[in-house]
Amino acid sequence: MHKHFLALSDYSKDELLSWIHRAMVLKAEAAAGTPQQQLAGKTACLLFEKPSTRTRVSFEAAMYGLGGQVVFMSARDSQLGRGEPLKDTARVLGRYVHTLVVRTFGQNVVEELAHYAGIPVINALTDLYHPCQVLSDLMTVLEKKKRLDGLQVAWIGDGNNMANTWIEAAAIFGFQLRLACPQGFIPDENILKHALTHAPACIGLSQDPEAAIAGADVVNVDVWASMGQEAEQEARLAHFAGYQLDSPLLAKAKEDAIVLHCLPAHRGEEISEEVLEGPQSVVFDQAENKMHVHKALLEHFILQAA
Repeated sequence: MHKHFLALSDYSKDELLSWIHRAMVLKAEAAAGTPQQQLAGKTACLLFEKPSTRTRVSFEAAMYGLGGQVVFMSARDSQLGRGEPLKDTARVLGRYVHTLVVRTFGQNVVEELAHYAGIPVINALTDLYHPCQVLSDLMTVLEKKKRLDGLQVAWIGDGNNMANTWIEAAAIFGFQLRLACPQGFIPDENILKHALTHAPACIGLSQDPEAAIAGADVVNVDVWASMGQEAEQEARLAHFAGYQLDSPLLAKAKEDAIVLHCLPAHRGEEISEEVLEGPQSVVFDQAENKMHVHKALLEHFILQAA
């Protein structure tokens, strides 16, 4: 049994679905005003080297909503920015709190923290993976489409941490994933190779947005320059010309296709204002579901470790 949540591929389809379904129950309870105090007396430390709006607030709201407490630490608030070994930080924080929620750059950071902390570590984003976000996205798809099996999902844009995690999800759940990424901006080659080895029929990669979106049930986009890549913004705009999800491109998907974007969105770049604010966009339901999935993960991993 795994103690940490570092990547989707550490878990089976059934395990991941169990957390999605639990999140749906917690969402319904919250809407009904049912008290949720199962993490009373527990504390989560949010250790964020990368700033955040939705991830931070959704984890804080989730922990408080379950009766727990939160300590937030940015890089400037901790010794991480001053050169303290990760293993020392991990072993100290592991004696103060009940879980570490980490948003950082390298996947090696969350792996080392998990090795030494002695408490559950949850990956809230690295440059390689974004498992909590994609689990929330899958919850949104299940709410709207009532299934994952047999669906066709399109990814249009950068082969970033979100694309990597969607590739993992397709290999686990068996839905069709068609990615369109410009040359030089494809997903991680090792992740892609592993997924193609285990689920070759599920994943396709091209440079053609129209081919990727044709007949899609779910259309997914993200910013073209992720956090830490701001200096590349202008160059990336040229590379990604033709990859904007606008109404003519969306029209090539199924009529009832839904549009996902993990936010923040750059209107007029990766997505048009018309599509983001249109009837097929479910991005704000998607954003809400982060909090409910975070509740399910915090509940599971903290109580399992108790």
